[in-house]
Amino acid sequence: MTMTTTRTESTPHRQFDTIATEPSIRRAISALEANGMTVLRARDGAAARRIVLDLIPEGASVQHGASQTLDVTGITEALEVPGRYLDLRSQARTMDRRTQGDEIRRLTAAPDVMLGSVHAVTETGSLLTASSSGSQLAAYASGAGRVILVVGTQKIVADLDEGVRRIEEYSFPLEDARALEAYSIHSGINKVLIINREIVPGRITVVLVDEVLGF
Repeated sequence: MTMTTTRTESTPHRQFDTIATEPSIRRAISALEANGMTVLRARDGAAARRIVLDLIPEGASVQHGASQTLDVTGITEALEVPGRYLDLRSQARTMDRRTQGDEIRRLTAAPDVMLGSVHAVTETGSLLTASSSGSQLAAYASGAGRVILVVGTQKIVADLDEGVRRIEEYSFPLEDARALEAYSIHSGINKVLIINREIVPGRITVVLVDEVLGF
């Protein structure tokens, strides 16, 4: 498995933006479940939003990173409505990163529930996530009590090598362009998390959505 970390100007490969076939989806579901992860299926983003919100206990501390998938499904907006959950991302925005940086780091690394997505799901039951800062990866790996990942089925790939190709050739160019427009800085494939198995029963739930969502 190889990985390139430099920025690329290549056009994203369209093969990575196509809904997976039913046999491919079923192979991925079976493998994820065999690897200790719970898999739920949603027909569209609206259904995924209902599923996700029903999974989060009222009053739970919830963290989520910047995610196109959570944004377009309306999950980000729902999490930020005051009252139902303790939204750690909103709380962190009110804190001073210069003087409260350590507190912010601890607060966001170990929430009751971590929400997000991944860049690839393999038919062999692995999850791949790339990040520029790595801010969400600690919670994904072990910090969060529970992790809920919302994933469009266009992100299903055959194996780890193809997952890395999807990150390098498709996800990264799109995220790089988004970061440049939003923050005037380039993104980077600086840190990559691969989850091959979850040993804590019920900790990771993958909500597979039968439409193209996110990068």
